[in-house]
Amino acid sequence: MFEGDSKIRIGTSSWSEKSWVGTFYPNATPPAEFLRHYSQRYDTVEIDATYYSIPRESTVRNWCSRTPEGFIFTAKVPGEVTHQKVLLDTEETMEIFVENMQWLGEKLGPLLLQFPYFNKKAFSSPAPFLKRLEEFLPRFTSEVSIVVEVRNPTWVQKDLVEVVEGGGATLAWIDQGWMPKAGDWIERLGMPQGQRGYFRFLGDRKETEALTNTWEQQVLDPRDRLQPWVEVMKSFRNAGGDVFGFFNNHYAGHAPATLEDFRSLWTEDHSSSSSCE
Repeated sequence: MFEGDSKIRIGTSSWSEKSWVGTFYPNATPPAEFLRHYSQRYDTVEIDATYYSIPRESTVRNWCSRTPEGFIFTAKVPGEVTHQKVLLDTEETMEIFVENMQWLGEKLGPLLLQFPYFNKKAFSSPAPFLKRLEEFLPRFTSEVSIVVEVRNPTWVQKDLVEVVEGGGATLAWIDQGWMPKAGDWIERLGMPQGQRGYFRFLGDRKETEALTNTWEQQVLDPRDRLQPWVEVMKSFRNAGGDVFGFFNNHYAGHAPATLEDFRSLWTEDHSSSSSCE
């Protein structure tokens, strides 16, 4: 959370990267202490591990106990729901996942339905997918906050937003190699009207991995790319919605440094916009 700004929380997409030891984490920090150190710096994190399996109750309770009051976890829904079965016959898996994650109590934030890029064999058009989504979301949005992410750039249209928000969920806006740029999202979907904003900074994996396969420092300067997103996220905040933003190592090589670049751009923009002529 930015000082004096309770409506925006930014964090990274996981806390478990071992190559952060010596840069973000103190030297010799054991993995068991990563989350505790992380939560001393940032007030939210997106859990990537839940994509691979449903965490046990004991694991979730441990996450809760290692973080301070006011910390918020968001988490990916298991891939069985989003990738393997694509919402069909997944109610039991989703119910167990939601039940276990609720051991976080007030620290539980949105749960992310991160869908893959769907080729024509998967869905010939967005319509069949939207029908599944329309049927799925109301079963769970009364219990938890849900965010929906699609990775087909042509699907980013108002009919997608209507289904997502009509089901009580939030659409994720993502900065990824082949997805629309910040201004294009606004052009397609319009200015925010007070809804929650959920932003994911994923970058171009191929571009970044051509430069590094470790994640202890940035190998790209992300600031020019981030600046338009600062403006978009402030539009959400100014419209009255809470805003989450999460940064991936693949965006520029080292997620915590990218987060700090974003923070500095946000602060600079706020200072310039509030100064007298």
